[in-house]
Parts: sequence; C-alpha cells; structure tokens
Amino acid sequence: MPINMTGASHFIGVDIGGTGVKGGIVNLEKGEILGSCVRLATPQPADPESVGDVVRQLVDELTAGSEEGRDSTVGVTFPGIVQHGTSRSAANMDRTFIDFDIGTHFSDRIRRRVTVLNDADAAGLAEARYGAGKGTHGTVLVITLGTGIGSALIFDGNVVPNVELGHISIDGHDAETRASAVARERDGLGWQEYSVRLQRYLSELEFMFSPELIIVGGGISQRADEYLPHLNLRTPVAPAKLRNEAGIVGAAIQAASVTWDRTAHYGLSTSVASV
Repeated sequence: MPINMTGASHFIGVDIGGTGVKGGIVNLEKGEILGSCVRLATPQPADPESVGDVVRQLVDELTAGSEEGRDSTVGVTFPGIVQHGTSRSAANMDRTFIDFDIGTHFSDRIRRRVTVLNDADAAGLAEARYGAGKGTHGTVLVITLGTGIGSALIFDGNVVPNVELGHISIDGHDAETRASAVARERDGLGWQEYSVRLQRYLSELEFMFSPELIIVGGGISQRADEYLPHLNLRTPVAPAKLRNEAGIVGAAIQAASVTWDRTAHYGLSTSVASV
C-alpha cells in the first residue's frame, strides 16, 4: 500500500468505535496528528445514517477555518470485517451495517472521497510504520489484548486485511477466551501466570507466520514490563507506542494510499475500493 503523496502530506483519519468517533488531521511525513483530535459520541442506535452524520460533523469541525486536509480523501476505520468498502460484520454497531457499502454511503454523505478499513488493520498499519515497528522489514504482527484479541498482519508496510488471529484455536479454545486481557482478569491470573498463556498463543503465531517482530498493544501494553520478560520466543516482542492515536493515523495512511482524479466530484457513489 504505497502512499500517494501527490503534493500533499496531510490527510484526515476517522476512527469509529462502539462508544466514540474520533478523528484528526495527520501529517504523514511524521505520522503525527496536527493539533487536537475531535471526539464525538457514537450515536445510538449506531446505524449507517446516524454514524454518517457524525462523521460528516467531525470532518466539518476538523477543517473549519483551516486549509489543512480541506480537500483530502478521508480514511475511516470500522470495527468489523471490511471488503472493498463494504462491512461484512458489525461488532458493537447496528446490524444494518452488515453487508453495507460504507465507502459509497459516507462519500455521498460528506461530499468527499472516503476509503474504509478494519480498525485493527488501521492501528496495526500505523504502529508498524511509525510506532514500535518503524524501520522493520518483512512480517510484523500487531496483537491488541483487550476485551478480545485484535490483530493486524503487516508485510513490508502493507496490511493483509481482516486477519482474525484472536479466533484461532489454542488447545481447543478460542485464543481470545484464554489470552485476552479480560481473560486474565476473569480468571484472576497474576502477570507471570498470564505470561504462560500468552507464551502459548504467541508461540503458535510465531510458528504460523515467522514474523520479524511482534507488537503487543491495548491498555495492557502499558504494563508490558510485568509479562514480556517472562516470554521466551525467537521473535522480538515490543509494546505498542501509538496507542489511542493509532487508528486515526492508520486511517489517514489508507486515505493517502488512494490514487484518484482531483477533478472528480466528491461523493456521488464514487468511493474508492478499500481493504
């Protein structure tokens, strides 16, 4: 996914979550958000019409009184499987998002090009390019430990979309039911006990993908010194660096990767095929 800078280095990234929609204008030369992020509550119900209105409001607030990002494509993350701009699942969102063409709908809604990708893929892409994986060539796995397990598979800076590695079977169990941060809390495990489960899970991923680096994200990454020293893998394991801004930055990377005719009208069912 090469970045198409075409004279611009500032792109808008929007990160849609179950409780909040946040966005910012990203300087992709540095991988940094310019100024402050804008955060709005996710509407309830979180259906396409209502969420589209919030994204439009957020983009309007970001670009009000500023030239930065005014004409850029908007990258949007979505908490579900995304294929060519269409959502195939809808975790924590209204079921009307399933098999819904988000790219086209949002493009028409906000009158500019919109490109969409899975939220974990966006965060992983940003972390691999600007965070703990910066400068690493080859395969990078980004694993987010939280309520479940999110994952992103990056090869030479390009994302392999919709890799659901939290759902592989480990010893007859769905991996996230044993190795997520919530599983640790649920089962009352100390950090060293938890590291045994994490070792089992990451060892399986190491065997499957032979990565050059594994990055561990999620809130639990702030306690990495409690469990990473107990792991024994061939692959280096590092805590994530970008944290809450990763989704926004990754969405902006996706926006910048799209090549389009700047003379075309925004919207009007002209969204770009997205991962």
